[in-house]
Amino acid sequence: MLTLPPSVRIYIAPQPVDMRKSFDGLAQATRSVLGRDPMSGYLFVFFNRSRTLTKILFWDRSGFCLFCKRLERGTFHLPEAGEGQTHIEMEAVELQLLLEGIDLRGAKRRRRWVPEAAAAPAL
Repeated sequence: MLTLPPSVRIYIAPQPVDMRKSFDGLAQATRSVLGRDPMSGYLFVFFNRSRTLTKILFWDRSGFCLFCKRLERGTFHLPEAGEGQTHIEMEAVELQLLLEGIDLRGAKRRRRWVPEAAAAPAL
């Protein structure tokens, strides 16, 4: 299981991806499908068409790492993507629940504190 800090950003591709792809193919999918830099240190999550296999790509300062999980029974249940949405952003706890087989569609997110925009620097 992955141990992730709560501050890590996680991007999920809502459309299925060819799971024959490995490091370079998924890095290209990160650029083209998600519109993100694969070397950013964020986690990029891809699923196959039947949602029984997932691959998670991330950069760890010296190279790409690839985490893969295949379910023997059942499927992964993803949150719904909005119309025209290129990716779904998820928190680390939600990803861990998703990988454990928890269906997040019925979960209700509570309001959280969001920092105010940074004040303009004083001259």
